[in-house]
Parts: sequence; C-alpha cells; structure tokens
Amino acid sequence: MPLTLVPLPDSIPVKYTEEEAEYLSVRPVVRQAFSSTELVDMVVSVAGKDLARVQKILSSGTVVFHSFRYWWTGFEADAVALREILQKYPDADPSRAFRAEDCAEVILESSGTPPRHSLRIRRDEAGKRRLLHARSFWDNLMSLARDVAPAYREYSYSQRGDIYLLVLTPEQIARLAREAARSAPRTLRADLPVLSAISQIVFDLPADPPAPQIPALEVLEGRAGNTLAKDGAAFLSQLLFYSASISATKRVSSTGGTYALRVNPSSGNLHPTEFHFCTRGLVDWPDGLYHYRPSSHMAEQRAIGDFVGKLTDTTAPLVFVLTSIAWREAWKYRDRAYRYCLHDIGHAWQSLALAARAMGCESFALGQFSDDKVSACCLLSDDEWPMLIVTLERPSIPVATKGPVETVLFRGEPNRLSEEQVPYPRIEQIHAATKLLTETTTSPDRPKLSGRGEIKLPSPISISSSFGEVVRNRRSALDFRGGDESMSIAQLATLLASTGKPLLADFAIQRLVQLYLYVHRVEGLARGAYRYWPEHAELENIKQGDQRLAAAALSLGQDLAGNACVAFSMIGDFENVTRIYGDRGYRYIHFEAGAIGQRMYLAAEALGLRATGIGAFFDDEVHKYLSLPPEQGQVVYHFAVGHPVLDPRLEA
Repeated sequence: MPLTLVPLPDSIPVKYTEEEAEYLSVRPVVRQAFSSTELVDMVVSVAGKDLARVQKILSSGTVVFHSFRYWWTGFEADAVALREILQKYPDADPSRAFRAEDCAEVILESSGTPPRHSLRIRRDEAGKRRLLHARSFWDNLMSLARDVAPAYREYSYSQRGDIYLLVLTPEQIARLAREAARSAPRTLRADLPVLSAISQIVFDLPADPPAPQIPALEVLEGRAGNTLAKDGAAFLSQLLFYSASISATKRVSSTGGTYALRVNPSSGNLHPTEFHFCTRGLVDWPDGLYHYRPSSHMAEQRAIGDFVGKLTDTTAPLVFVLTSIAWREAWKYRDRAYRYCLHDIGHAWQSLALAARAMGCESFALGQFSDDKVSACCLLSDDEWPMLIVTLERPSIPVATKGPVETVLFRGEPNRLSEEQVPYPRIEQIHAATKLLTETTTSPDRPKLSGRGEIKLPSPISISSSFGEVVRNRRSALDFRGGDESMSIAQLATLLASTGKPLLADFAIQRLVQLYLYVHRVEGLARGAYRYWPEHAELENIKQGDQRLAAAALSLGQDLAGNACVAFSMIGDFENVTRIYGDRGYRYIHFEAGAIGQRMYLAAEALGLRATGIGAFFDDEVHKYLSLPPEQGQVVYHFAVGHPVLDPRLEA
C-alpha cells in the first residue's frame, strides 16, 4: 500500500477483542484511538471501495477484521470527503501483466467455492533452497507461471494487491508434486499431501513499494543504489517500507493472538523508537513536520512549514528525528532499559541510512544538538526524548523549487501507553546527565593507533540477495541449532567487513566500539576468543579452546550465545569518548553498538544465517574474562550469529 498523506484527524475511540464463535469470550477488550483515515483503511480491507458499503459499516459502528471484532460509535460519513479518501485506493486493472518477480505469495486451491483444500505459500519460506539443490520450490512455482501466463482475476483490498489465477492440468499437478517432494523446505513438507487435491494456483502481487534491487552486501560495502520514485509520496513510501515498516507477524499458540514484527529490530519487540521527519521541497508533498505510523504505513502531518530550517543549518530536503519512549522498555527491563533504548536508536539509524543508500542518497547523523530545542520543534510529549537527527541528501530525492509557506501547527495527542507508569530514577538521571542544553561542536583527538592480529582474514564474498529481499526477511533468531553446523571463515570475514565501514555522524570521526569474538564453529578457524582489528582485517587470539559455556554464562546464562557459530562482546571506549564529548558520549557508544548490530543482522541474513542481539550480560564478569582493564573499555552489547532454530510462531 502506498504511503498516504493525511492531516492529523480527530481521533475515534475504538474497542476491539478477538472474535470467537459459539462460546462466551473472556478475552480482554482493548481500547485504542484510530484516526478516521486509519478506520476507513480497515473498513476498505473488508468492504473494498464500495462507497455505500463503507458508509454503512461506519454507520453501524462495528466490523470484523483479521479475527478481531472492532466497535466504535457509529457516524454518518460525509460522502464527498469519503469519496476523496477512497480515490487513493487502486482499482482492478486487467491490463496489468503478471510479473513473477513481484509475486509474494501463492495459494494452492482445490476446485469449488469456497475451495475444500487450500495451502498458502510465502516467497520468503518457499524460496529457501535445500542443501545441494540448485532450485527452490518457489523457483518451480514461478516456472509454471512463466510456462502459462496466469489470468488476471481481481484487485484484493484485503491483500493490497492484484490477484492472478492459473488453472492446472493433471500433468502440471503431478509435476508440481514431484518438485515439491524434492525441493520444498522442511517447514512445508507436512502440508504437501494437500497437493493431490489442488487444481489451481492463485498468485498475489501486493502493491508494495518497489524493492531496491542492489545486493545488500554491496550496500553494506558503501555502494549506492537508485530509485524510480518521482514524487515525495513514492520516495517516502519506499524509504520507510524498507527501513521501519511492519514486515511479518507472529501468532501466540496459547491464545491465537498475533503481534507484528518490523524491518528494524528491537529488544523484546517493544520498539521504543519513533520516526519523525521534516520535508522541504519534495515534489507534490507539503513542507512540514510528520510522524510515521508503521501500523498503517502512513505519515501523520503534525505541522506545515519549514521545520528543516528550524532543526539544522543544512540544505537537506529530508530530515529525520529519531526519538525514544523509555517506558516501553522500562516496564520489562527496568533500569537497564535505557541501554536498550540507545541500542534501538542505533538499529533504527542504520536501518534508515542503509535504505537511503540503497535508493541512491546518503545520510548524516547529528548527535550534538540541544535536546529541549529539538523537543519543542518536533512538538514532543514530555515522555518522548529526541535522540538522533538524520539528514538525507543526494540527487535521487525528488525535489522541486517551492516558495516559503506559513507555519501551521496541528499538534495532536499521542496514545496513552498505560494507566500507570512506574518511575525509574536512574533512567531519568542518566538521561538528564547526557542531555545538551546548547548545540556544541568538538575537536576529537587523533584516532588511536590500531593493533594487529596474527590471523589475516580472507576477502569478503559476494552474494546477490537484493537489499529489499534481505531487509524484509530479516528476523531475530530465537536460538541456534548448535551441533555440527558451522559457518565458513569467508562468511565470518564478510560479516566482520560489514561492521568496518566508517559511520557517517558528527560523533563518529573515530571508532568507539571494538569487537571481541567467541568462535565456536567456524571452518578454517580454531575455537577460541579473538579481538578484531578492522583496519587490517585481522584477528588477534586472546584465549584458546571451547568458548561455548563461557559465552552462554557471560550472556546471563542464555544458551543461544553458546549454540551460535560465533558470539560477540562489543567493548566501548568510555574513557576516550567522555574526554571528547563529556557525558553525551555515553549515548554515542551505545548508538554505535546498535549500528554495528544492525549491519551484522543484514549481513547474516544475506549470508543465509541469522543473528540476534543480546542486551543482558554480566558486565564485570565479561571484563574479567577478557582481561579488560577499565581504561581499555566496558562491554555495552552482546551479539550472536548462526543457524537459527525454526520459530513456529512466525507468519507472513
């Protein structure tokens, strides 16, 4: 669905709970404020663009959507205003040709209405190749579609995409069953018996923004891609879809409830980070202040005017402000939550910066700003704190010359997170200590001399997986399979190379974080603990032998750190950073650690592995184990990479 520009509308109080038939539900009722456009969007998913049906549902005050029953006080929607909203949704168009590369899902169905048998298959699941197989099951499905072009059936407002149909011959069904037996991944094999009953394939081509096709590893190496976006809405839609949007859901088996996952990772999936942005001169997009709402892939317009000029002295047409709401983390992680908020900013920063590069523009992060000034400019609530400003520039951003506009504030009230909020004085104290009252500049010391290791790493390898595919498929591993499965030293070299490129920020003139490795199963590298020297792509061995128990024990007893192929301790140079930036440097070290983690997340995904960040560890024990004196640094983040176990909760 394209990003939709809407003024911040009046909120509509909505209640919802899971819809359960034939027995009394005792599940909780959730209350939430919806914008009018968001409510219409949900209704359109059920009723399509039929004006009369949409008006009737809005008037009735209830609808069932994705197994949930929603209620609100019914109202008579103005037909003219409603028609204007509905015009933003696409119509069915049989002239749109089927493109296999755009297909995200197929449904194998038997005949009949409704079909007695059906099986949904997602590209990210069926596209995985089995060991020693050149083609995946998805490749075989798309091969059928290329042999006989599927016929256009309809546009689906629930799926947000064009639907195509391919009726199968008995020979094609038999061929599909044979290929499924050979190439289908383990997660699909239990469903294969239904193939004998199917007679047709339904193809879903969602109307998502086009995926950046440049290989993900090339983006991590510093190469820029491009975009075909010709106006502000298309550019912002693509940028945010591949940096901050919802990418998948998980279902809780005990309740049947679902929750969303996003492109940018977050500890506990709690997402304390919010994306605000200011625009200046984007084609067909009003200059102003906006907030991104991932739940509906929309931009909420909070003000009109030149807010870029209020925030920075750059010529950038697009400026993001990343903020943190600490309570989202603190209710679970307590005092340690502030670290997690800072890691999360680092993840979000690199998620945004890399997506921008994949689209042909560059970013620069600003940390030396007055917190209170930025809060006032962005109309933030007291519990939402500005953490990082990210400017975007380069010719790929569609801009046009515009005259000055009068400032108009829409403001708006954020949703209330909970009825009660527990104060955590330590979080308030560390945040206050790291605030800046005025904008400052610093003159960093000369970079420290780099050390050397006795092991020279091989050159990074090349993988063709596109940036769009990698970021949308990225997941945090629940655990790793352990056993004898290993990664190659070339994969490890590629993973480490992704962390070595300079970060573009006013506080990143020299590196603040160094990586220590616990190597468990890397072909061509002995088990042990190592220190990574990125300037020379070398490893220095500091401990020999099996590190699995140590890595798990140091990571608060979490087995995944020992089951991975390799685990990491990120060590921050607090002595140097506080000498340069004062207490503000505490934030910068954690930002950099999160940025490194995000880059390793994407590199691992591109390499056919998976990663997870670990924020819980025994700080002092890590220092003792690695023989780190205080002046050499303190641990700020743990990380692990390997072959993931299957997550049964994961859905497309």
